[in-house]
Amino acid sequence: MFDKVWLIPIFPIIGVLINGLLGRRFEKINKSIIHWVACGAVALSFIVTCILFFQMLGLPADQRLYEFTWFEWISGGVLHTYVAYQIDPLSMMMCLFVTGVGFLIHVYSIGYMSTEEGREYRFFTYMNLFMFAMINLVLANNYLLLFLGWEGVGLCSYLLIGFWFSEEANAVAGKKAFITNRIGDFGFILGLLLLYTSLGKHGIWTLQFSEVFTHAHLLSPQAATAICLLLFVGCTAKSAQIPLYVWLPDAMAGPTPVSALIHAATMVTSGVYMVARSNILYSMSPFSMGVVAIFGALTALFAASIGLVQNDIKKVLAYSTVSQLGYMFLGLGVGAYAAGMFHVLTHAFFKALLFLGSGAVIHSMHQGLHKVHSHADAQDMRNMGGLKDKTPITYVTFLVGTLAIAGIPGLSGFFSKDEILWKAYSSPHGHFLLWLIGAIAAGMTAFYMFRLVFMTFFNESRVPDGAGEHMQECPKTMTVPLMVLAFLAAVGGYLGVPHALGGSNRIHNFLDPVMGLGPDKLLQKAVASVAHGAHAAAEAVHGAGHHVAEHGSLFAEYLLMGISVTIALLGIFLAYTMYIKKREIPEKLANSYPFLYRLLLNKWYVDELYELTVIKPLHGFSILLWKGVDVAIIDGIVNGVARIIGWFSGVVRYIQSGYVQSYAVSVVLGTVVLVIYYLIRAVS
Repeated sequence: MFDKVWLIPIFPIIGVLINGLLGRRFEKINKSIIHWVACGAVALSFIVTCILFFQMLGLPADQRLYEFTWFEWISGGVLHTYVAYQIDPLSMMMCLFVTGVGFLIHVYSIGYMSTEEGREYRFFTYMNLFMFAMINLVLANNYLLLFLGWEGVGLCSYLLIGFWFSEEANAVAGKKAFITNRIGDFGFILGLLLLYTSLGKHGIWTLQFSEVFTHAHLLSPQAATAICLLLFVGCTAKSAQIPLYVWLPDAMAGPTPVSALIHAATMVTSGVYMVARSNILYSMSPFSMGVVAIFGALTALFAASIGLVQNDIKKVLAYSTVSQLGYMFLGLGVGAYAAGMFHVLTHAFFKALLFLGSGAVIHSMHQGLHKVHSHADAQDMRNMGGLKDKTPITYVTFLVGTLAIAGIPGLSGFFSKDEILWKAYSSPHGHFLLWLIGAIAAGMTAFYMFRLVFMTFFNESRVPDGAGEHMQECPKTMTVPLMVLAFLAAVGGYLGVPHALGGSNRIHNFLDPVMGLGPDKLLQKAVASVAHGAHAAAEAVHGAGHHVAEHGSLFAEYLLMGISVTIALLGIFLAYTMYIKKREIPEKLANSYPFLYRLLLNKWYVDELYELTVIKPLHGFSILLWKGVDVAIIDGIVNGVARIIGWFSGVVRYIQSGYVQSYAVSVVLGTVVLVIYYLIRAVS
């Protein structure tokens, strides 16, 4: 059955072709055909993924690797690249939640996009195209096909952010995302070229994962570090890390299902997946790992600080996503690859739930505001309040997601976040400061998420007069996915219960064969030839989790766990005090510290800083190139030559009078001149 892995990406691309070519006609006949095609394609991909996953589980851990070559893609000189897929624990884990969560969001979109008359087919075509690209990204068995999927999801992100492109802000947000990601992609491409040429010096001309990782010991430490850092540049854009995170909050201009699928659960985790997939390279470069950990920790704290005062419900979740992605990179950077991927999994559940929940709130707000012809902002939490009675299912499911992301014990976010924090402290590549930053960010997360809940669902209603009477719960196509995701957000964490709490950490054991170096690793068949230094370094990093877990102090782990939970509860208490009990406090604080408040409200003025230091100088330089170089010099030379020739032609055209007599006189005169010339020459 493994040789049927090509079915997983083929269904979504069939959906793209059917809805893309015939969707406009389906909308006139019966638009439910579009829904069945789009959702059915993703459902079939999910079913095939489940079959392959359970078949893989039936194999011994050291045999869970299968590579399927579909066809040759590029053949030239020493370069031979194939469209080939790889089935292993990491790719199957990613594919499971990409197709599973993707299917739920497709179903949710049926209700959310029902008012988009004449444009639904385009929306679902883009969504299916995204699924095709994302599946190729996670199933690829080589960096080139991964990069093709990487660019494909970027293209779909651009198309879907600007789906309502008639509004300028949406179109600008789409372009911002596209351009920012191109900056990161430039680093990614350089990393791939350096990897290819560095191995090529040793006669290994390949970008196939198994070949690259088998011969990784041939890379010098400097080359490995440069490759890892360049690849990480790509991750900072795709996975919204400092300094290239700025596109993600603006991407919330797209429809909410897009925010849930692409900008929360799947595409933005591509960078995390790529680093985890390249863990062997990163394990050879402790410096690169340190850079990843530091950038991840700083991003987690920085984005959380902005989320404290935002009033747009989707912007709060957007900065929350940036912050949670920082946690994932923090885990990867300290060598806890499995912990980072575990947080990818739990985050997919609760963040998709939270975005879809916010979409349900916005949908209800639009219903009420439309009835009373109000132009109030449906996403501004200052216009909400008291919605838990209007939308009870949305409220309960949203609360579950909030408890999960806040790290409350018993829910999924607690297990994954706690493991990252513990590894940030206990790993040989960890540090107390990394743990401290992560713990503070966890407290901020709890605060701003419960601030969101209290402002949206509690207290008196602040919706415009009359609008509340028309607000109601969303249709089942929207609430059922919420309930399924709430269930997963609640119980998903039990896949990785740590040893300290009596669990066996199944996620860690499941991913272990594809993480790090060692004789039992699936992608490291030639481990006997691995250079001792690289091997030792990788083992030191990869084995850190085992070593500390087995020999470290359980007391320290319990203590840090208790502190992080206490910080989270303190954040919830502060939010309760400020937005339920004493609601005058936020305004007093804003008035007491106006500079700090404006700083956070305006997102540390990072966009303005980029505008001043990057965009305007580049714009000015572009104008200089346009008017100074292109128009004045290049066009000037070309046009100048044309003018000179034109002037000269204007002069000499009088010679071409058309009179035979004139031509005869010219011949005679020319003959006379030549005769005189030769006579003078002969005499001299």
